[in-house]
Amino acid sequence: MTHRATALSRRHVLLGGVAASLAGVGTRALARKAASPRLLGLEGLAAPVEVFEDQWGVPHVRAASVPDAFFANGYLIARDRLWQLDFDYRRSTGRLAEVFGPDFVPSDTANRLFLFRGDAQAEFAALPPTVQACARAYVAGINAYLEQARATGEKLPPEFTIFSYQPLQWDVLDLVRIRAEATGNTKAEIRRARLAAQGALDYDALIMPLRPAHTLRVPDGLDVHAVTEQDLGLFGVLQASLPLSGLHALPPASEDDHRRANEGSNAWVIAPTRTATGRPILANDPHLSFGSPGPRHVIHLTAPGLDVIGGGSAGMPGVMQGHNAHFAFGRTNFHIDQEDLFILRTHPAHPDRYFHNGRWVEMERTETTIAVRGEAARTVTLRYAAQGPVVSTNAARNRAVAVSATWLYPGANGMLANIGINLAQDWTSFREALKLHTSPTNFTYADTVGNIGWQAAGGLPERTGGYDGLMPAPGDGRYDWKGLQPLDALPNSFNPARGWFGTSNELNLPADYPYEQRCVSYEWKDSYRYNRVAEVLAASPHATLAQSVALQHDTLSHLALSVVKLLPDVPADIRAEADLLRRWDGRVEATSAAAALYEVWWTRLNTLFYQALVPENLHALLPQPLNASVLLAFLQKPDGRVGNKPEAARDALLVKAFQQAVAEARDRMGPVAAAWQWGTLHTLQLRHPLHAVEAVAKAFLPIGGETTHSGGDPYTVMARWYNPDLSQKALAHGQNPYAVTGGASYLMVCDVGAWDHSLFLNFPGQSALPDSGHYEDFLQPWLKGAMQPLVFSASAVQAAARHHAVLYPKGKTP
Repeated sequence: MTHRATALSRRHVLLGGVAASLAGVGTRALARKAASPRLLGLEGLAAPVEVFEDQWGVPHVRAASVPDAFFANGYLIARDRLWQLDFDYRRSTGRLAEVFGPDFVPSDTANRLFLFRGDAQAEFAALPPTVQACARAYVAGINAYLEQARATGEKLPPEFTIFSYQPLQWDVLDLVRIRAEATGNTKAEIRRARLAAQGALDYDALIMPLRPAHTLRVPDGLDVHAVTEQDLGLFGVLQASLPLSGLHALPPASEDDHRRANEGSNAWVIAPTRTATGRPILANDPHLSFGSPGPRHVIHLTAPGLDVIGGGSAGMPGVMQGHNAHFAFGRTNFHIDQEDLFILRTHPAHPDRYFHNGRWVEMERTETTIAVRGEAARTVTLRYAAQGPVVSTNAARNRAVAVSATWLYPGANGMLANIGINLAQDWTSFREALKLHTSPTNFTYADTVGNIGWQAAGGLPERTGGYDGLMPAPGDGRYDWKGLQPLDALPNSFNPARGWFGTSNELNLPADYPYEQRCVSYEWKDSYRYNRVAEVLAASPHATLAQSVALQHDTLSHLALSVVKLLPDVPADIRAEADLLRRWDGRVEATSAAAALYEVWWTRLNTLFYQALVPENLHALLPQPLNASVLLAFLQKPDGRVGNKPEAARDALLVKAFQQAVAEARDRMGPVAAAWQWGTLHTLQLRHPLHAVEAVAKAFLPIGGETTHSGGDPYTVMARWYNPDLSQKALAHGQNPYAVTGGASYLMVCDVGAWDHSLFLNFPGQSALPDSGHYEDFLQPWLKGAMQPLVFSASAVQAAARHHAVLYPKGKTP
């Protein structure tokens, strides 16, 4: 039997079903049969569940009840992504040190510090009964898979064997306890306070301009001279990459910051009055770091009262982006400042006491024991103040720091938000379900009646004392949050007059929104992607699915065209390259020589202007790169910061950067400019997160490589970002600073109401198992932008089925 056939047979057995001709399913649509399939009863399942899989390994689940559908959801994600599921569960609950050793004690401590401290059972009981039932079933499905694997002696994914450990059983209350959704905003709070201490606060706008325009103010009582990076303490650990000892298996902290700076998404909805079919269109392509396995797992859950399909996340029940029978829904990152640092003054003789509301208050303390592989267990003390978890203490300075976070509040059970969204039937019930959604998110909506909408959602703090959240605040009680504002405090739009709505992480608060009062955020992405989307949608009175697919893969960069216009005359020896750039159409295609030159030039000029505009003593505080829109504005209208002849100074730097770029391009791609290609630099290779471990590298071969070329950049609609700010050490080891590190791996375009016409991609594949047949099968379609049918109707699912099996409840196996 072939390696692939073996994998398919094993998959069949693990489904616990029989590939047989059931009603309405011909044998032609079925995969190979296992020779002697074992029929195993699954604890927690009420009735048999059918599972049909298409050529991409997407499971289409048919259950007799909604909870049983979510049971299959948990079971199948465990089958396809068990190591990813278990690793994230261990990280979130603070149980990595027991597998990977003492270097993980700080991470485990930080994650335990930020678990929900209230009554988890009461939180769970307060949820709608259907949500409770589905959550229990999802966890039961995960645990049923684990039990089945143990009972059959089925070999676990290679990571468990390599590191000699077993996956954890799941507890449904952990879906309430797990809360941490740190966004990284607190690092900016520290940076601004330290800049203020040097009288250099204005420089912050070079890397993070405030939108809407806002004047930075130091909160009354904050000693900016006392603020240091150490104040972040365990909150910094929570946001940092994992150490994995000396393996260097996960990205360094600089790469983590780069990821946070780039993650986002595109989404748009088009009303039926502006489409060729008279049906709405919804498109969505979330931008996340690329990895193996990918961030999304596609599933179709069907039961009486439920029929939903789309991309989900391992460990989170349900579908995050997709559609049910009534409406399609997409999401992008909205920006809400959801975390604040509070500086506590502690008692000189009693460091666990802090001054709050005019008196000394004792911190709450709890001890937790962390198992450590190869060593004795560690007992650590977790501390809490009125504002939230205490992340750092310094008794010598009479100082401690606490964090307030929206996602720690009672009722902020975001891990379970998808269930209500998936079960909603219209705009009203959809918005009601969003009340549970804590992450800052733009939700787009389009229904079969013809309505389109947008709702911003997520926990919005109610700050006091005129505090804007942009720097740490004194923790003496004056600036404590009052709680969370209701969903209605966030903007929305229903059936906008122009007939479409788009969002690409740009500032999208309405002009009349009371932003100073509600203090949502002042930190937003540049609007280059949104402007291009708006340009195309506004010019498309009869939009089609194909146009939305093309727009998701659009590489036109108006930023690039604006920069190229500013290129001055250059020396004769590089004039041909300058002419190449001036003739360019601005499309950042993988095959484009001009795009390759532009991207190298943009990187070089960003470095040169950073050096010109940022004093050397601030380099440690202000990370590169400069904000793109700020840099472009300076290039278009330079000022005295570069001398008394700013235009001449600008031109000199533009030419110097261009000379450097041509030299680098020749060195990397050869002397003939016409032979250059952006894709030669912008390559893509995915490795397992633990690939530095030799046994892991052998078990999980890389996906892609030096011959896998990509177009796009961070500012095109087809966002494919890279990290030119690699350390010298990384460059010395041959790392490519132009390699693709993130973008859209899951893409979806929905024909609302004619659901079988909808299209999707899910790169690199459904499964995390190299021998599954679905480990990297989306690589080539993804590179080509060849969207695949997202089949939905019973007849389309039946026609597309390549494998059919049945999950049976315990005690009812035939």
